[in-house]
Amino acid sequence: MAGILFERGVDSAGFAIVKSKGDQALFGGFTTNDMKKKLGVPASRPVADFLPTLTIKAKDFANELTSHNVVEKDLHGEHPIANEHTENNIAVRKMLKERGVQPEALPPAEDLKKISRRLDTEDKKAHKQVGKKKK
Repeated sequence: MAGILFERGVDSAGFAIVKSKGDQALFGGFTTNDMKKKLGVPASRPVADFLPTLTIKAKDFANELTSHNVVEKDLHGEHPIANEHTENNIAVRKMLKERGVQPEALPPAEDLKKISRRLDTEDKKAHKQVGKKKK
């Protein structure tokens, strides 16, 4: 989505605003910082590192809708694109709520950095085991 927005007159600060407004719409009025506090995410870390898969997919879907509609509707500039992104997140939230899911009420997922470290450790152990079997 970033590339399309930059091509259409949205700078880095505007991109952050568009994303933030989308998050606020998806999370029922909670800001990204509110969600960080709610999920216990350190201020220096992205909230996405702690979101459950369903929420990540919901955000991805809203982002793809925005990318598609920005091109289809030939939108330019931060304001119209932010409105489009907000509306897409509202639509995704509505669908989730109809299915009994409130994104802001889902428990946090395991920290992605912890998962990555654990997988690296398991990978190293597996390589050591393979090395022992070859000898």
